Amino acid sequence: MDTSADNASSKKFDLNVETILENWSAYHAIREVIANAIDEQILTNTKDIEIAKDEVGSWKVRDYGRGLRYDHLTQKENEEKLRNPHVIGKFGIGLKDALATFERKGIRVQIRSRHGDITIGKSEKHGFEDILTLHAFVSRASEPRFVGTEFVMRGVTDNDITKAKDLFLRFSGETEIENTKYGAVLGRKSAIARIYINGVRVAEEENFLFSYNITSLTDSIKKALNRERTNVGRTAYSDRVKSMLLSCSSKDVASLLVDDLKNFSLGKIHDELGWIDVQEHAVRIRNASGRAIFLTPDELISAANMVDEAKNAGYEIITIPSSLKDRVRGLRDLAGNPIRELDEFYKEYNESFEFKFVSPKDLTSSEKEVFQTTDEIFKLVGGKPLAVKAVKISETMRREQGTFVEAEGLWERSSQSIIIKRSVLNTRDKYAGTLLHEVAHAATDAPDVDREFEMELTRLLGLTSAKALE
Repeated sequence: MDTSADNASSKKFDLNVETILENWSAYHAIREVIANAIDEQILTNTKDIEIAKDEVGSWKVRDYGRGLRYDHLTQKENEEKLRNPHVIGKFGIGLKDALATFERKGIRVQIRSRHGDITIGKSEKHGFEDILTLHAFVSRASEPRFVGTEFVMRGVTDNDITKAKDLFLRFSGETEIENTKYGAVLGRKSAIARIYINGVRVAEEENFLFSYNITSLTDSIKKALNRERTNVGRTAYSDRVKSMLLSCSSKDVASLLVDDLKNFSLGKIHDELGWIDVQEHAVRIRNASGRAIFLTPDELISAANMVDEAKNAGYEIITIPSSLKDRVRGLRDLAGNPIRELDEFYKEYNESFEFKFVSPKDLTSSEKEVFQTTDEIFKLVGGKPLAVKAVKISETMRREQGTFVEAEGLWERSSQSIIIKRSVLNTRDKYAGTLLHEVAHAATDAPDVDREFEMELTRLLGLTSAKALE
């Protein structure tokens, strides 16, 4: 592409660039060309940009917008872009940086639009012939009906194009899991997560669970966005990442977060799970999206029977750290349901449990013989307590809260009944002991191990022992 003849008949537009950004590589400059094309596509709602190689080996980037004019090369705030939160550029400096980089790297550039053809080269600064600055040479449009803007770059390599495209979310292959008002949570495609701002990669995170595309910028992000748009520090965007996660409500995000929590005890969680409020939010989403129970590692061992029961009932067991268990106890999920941890599961189990009572007339003869000793046992301790209205026999029993093993007896305050498991009637001493145990509960309305209950049980043992000694 020989532009020397064209330059002789072109108008010169001084870009006021002498030396700039010597650390930029060709792919940084290509990134700016692609970014401008994407912005124009967004602003004009036109079809996707095209990036292609022509028959002579030059690379072309084209949009189908309104067409670039030479005054777009002036560094100034673009009100249209400032009003649109989703575009990449704002001030026009990126394109000038790109053109300067192309010139320094010996890459020939031609810009075509219906407003004119532009090439780039060094020329004397007007009025100061001893100073050479970068100029745009503007000539009449070779295609007055041309739609959009096309950058033709000779001298860039395929690898330059690949590296430039890899800086953009739309070419990364990373998929959106959930979109929020702050940006999108993305499925991480590679071993390293990426942070995008309006679709342009600005940082990488080795230990993030997700990649993120931030579309709502904070002041700290705006300040951190240097001209290179690379190596933005985590302190600038961590609040936005957290806000995105706390705004999520999908099961997909929650499942990945709680799956990661399972590695907490091994010290292998991703960095987002270091935020306790993100852990809590993940539990609230997951609880609302299906049958799950949240247990600490210690509870997995101490409540092994309950775990087996829950698994058989189709619940997913999710392990969480003790610090998180303390935070979610008593909370409700996004659907308004209580968080299902150990105590809540036991409560739900009790509320859904139904006894299978057995009438005394349906007992076997040996069971009747044992059951008929009920009044005699009461007499040993001074008679049946006033609180007890009935003694019932059931084939099924609720499970103990601590071990989740079927209880042998219980005091049900709501019906003022002592309920005994039918298998206890196999022996008289087992029945007597179980009945007196529940009498102590009825008299005190206190749980096992409670001091008041223990004192009452001791009193009852003393009474029965005294009767036996007589």
